[in-house]
Amino acid sequence: MATIAELRLPASDTLLEAAFERAPDAAFELESAVSQTPPSIWVAGVGRSRAETAFDADPEVETYEPLVETSARHLFDVDFVAGAGPERLWDALLADGGSLLEARGTDGWWQARVRFPDRGTLCDAYDRLVDRGVNADLRRLTDVTDVAQHTKASSRLTPQQREALEAALEYGYFEIPRAISMAELADELGISHQALSERFRRAYETLVDEELQSNGEASLVDSS
Repeated sequence: MATIAELRLPASDTLLEAAFERAPDAAFELESAVSQTPPSIWVAGVGRSRAETAFDADPEVETYEPLVETSARHLFDVDFVAGAGPERLWDALLADGGSLLEARGTDGWWQARVRFPDRGTLCDAYDRLVDRGVNADLRRLTDVTDVAQHTKASSRLTPQQREALEAALEYGYFEIPRAISMAELADELGISHQALSERFRRAYETLVDEELQSNGEASLVDSS
């Protein structure tokens, strides 16, 4: 049975340690297509010049090129020196068919979500990390069947509500501190601040209602 693992990895053992130190309030996110050469990295929470200063300060970064700039974050192609970069980490994590779902870094730590074919494959990957001196912390395991059941339970969300929640997660609206304001997020979605607020309210009501029902409580929310 396929398994999704959530891991916490120190930047000092993995990637961009010096960049985190130079810009401690920055949030880094790797594009899930880790086979890219060079890899693409989103930077949020700081301006473009601060992000570039962080890359300049990191001895493992050879060159970088800005690709996309929004009001909330910036996308860079980043070339790492030989023997550094994400590949040394992915070689350990993804060697036996693992797939990277997400890799986000804040406060000197990377949070990675990886799907493995089974728990045995996960154990092998974890052992490789330990052998390479990576102090990996396995935070959570979820069987894919559990994910499917959760998705089915959340099907009452409208497409617009789901889009709003997914965008909020992607752009860091739920982070502490927030990487984007509601007004900025509304601009990204092309809707008004009031419309986004209403989508959030109805989505929260739906999710709370479903959580109460899953625990045997009566429905308290009109799903219309």
